This record gives sequence, structure tokens and C-alpha cells, in this order.
Amino acid sequence: MKIRAVIIDDMPMAIESLKADLREYEDQIELVGTADGVLSGAKLLRAEKPDLIFLDIHMGDGDGFDLLEIIEQDQLKVIFTTASEEHAIKAFEFEAFDYLLKPIDPDRLKAAIDRLVAAQSNTATVESDQNAMQYLALNTQEEIRRVHIEEIIRCASIGNYTQFYFSDGSKLLVTKTLKEFETKLPETFLRVHQSHLVNKAFIKSYIKTEGGYLLMQDGTHVPVAVRKKTMVMEAIAQ
Repeated sequence: MKIRAVIIDDMPMAIESLKADLREYEDQIELVGTADGVLSGAKLLRAEKPDLIFLDIHMGDGDGFDLLEIIEQDQLKVIFTTASEEHAIKAFEFEAFDYLLKPIDPDRLKAAIDRLVAAQSNTATVESDQNAMQYLALNTQEEIRRVHIEEIIRCASIGNYTQFYFSDGSKLLVTKTLKEFETKLPETFLRVHQSHLVNKAFIKSYIKTEGGYLLMQDGTHVPVAVRKKTMVMEAIAQ
């Protein structure tokens, strides 16, 4: 996915020069607009919601820092483009991604874009991994169903099958063993018994009588193995 960028600078020649430089990176950078000041820049940012700003500091109706103070886009990357080094410290206080001096050195621009592309790639990988962890594909004899992990209350072993119980009251018999799901599910799932795996988020209480069992939020009782009792009590106390 391309990085969507805007240029905000009150010098038309500076905008045209940077646009020309960015053509070399059109496979990575999509220029979606330009503006010549703080007010027009704010309007552009709200309309386009870009990933990146190439931002001048001194402009006719204010400076680049004024613009950053009035916009609210946490994921926005900022590369300052200015003729002076004097604001570099302040720029990095605003968490600038980079600070390029005009006239912009092509090698410095390339280095900044390479870092930006690498950062975006890493972020996308993390987000993809996180999204993948939110769901689980369950294979039954009739279908493969994609379920949200947070909706699973507990899993119970039935021979070589596993019965899943969900927060909406439904259940699903899956053609895999409980042990296979123990390694796939996150640490919020506790193996409390040879035949039972529970979602910690749905534990209502641990009942110490009758050998010890968990009372789940759906009203079911889940036995706790003797050697698992300490682990269960510590997990509930956290």
C-alpha cells in the first residue's frame, strides 16, 4: 500500500521542486495534495487524512508548529522541509520523522523515504499479526467457521474432538483435540483440567468446596485439577 502524502509550503517553487523529486518514488509515495499555509494545510489534512506531511516551518499565516498543534492525527508522520537548522530541536519535540534542509539533498530524501517505507511495513506486519490473533478458524464436519477468540468461554475435550462454548450460548464440536487448541489460543486461556480449557475473562469465581471448581459467567461449573489449583487461584487474583 502506498504512503499517502501532502506537501505544505508557502513557496510554489519549493512545492514544485519536491513534487519533481517525489516522482522517483511514485511506487511508494502517492501525493494527494498541496497547500500553501497553516489554514489551507489544516483543511487539506482533514479532507485527505494522509500518512505523511512534508511540512515547511515559516509560512505567511503561521508556522508548521502551529499547524501540528491544531490537528489531531496521531499516526501522521511529519518530515520538516526548511531552509534553517534553528528549529531542529523543536521539530523533534513534535516527534518529527525527519528534518530536511532546503535545497533538499536527494540522498537525504531517499534515506528518509526508505526509513518511512520500512516503518510502515513493520507496522503493517504487527497489525496483521494482531488481527490474525483475534480470530480462530474452527473445522467441523460440516464447515470451517471463523470465530472471534474473545467470544469463546471455554473448550471441553470429548475424545478426539473439542466442544467450544460461546458467549452467545451457542456451541460447536470441532474435529481436533483440546491439546492442539491449547497451543493456538492466547495466554488468557487456562488449562485447568485434562479435559477443560477456559477463558480467564469469563471466570466468575473459584469455588473451593466439592474438590474445587470454577463458576463461569454462563453458570457452568468447570472442575479444576488438584495440581492446577494454585495456578488458577493466582490467575484469578491478577
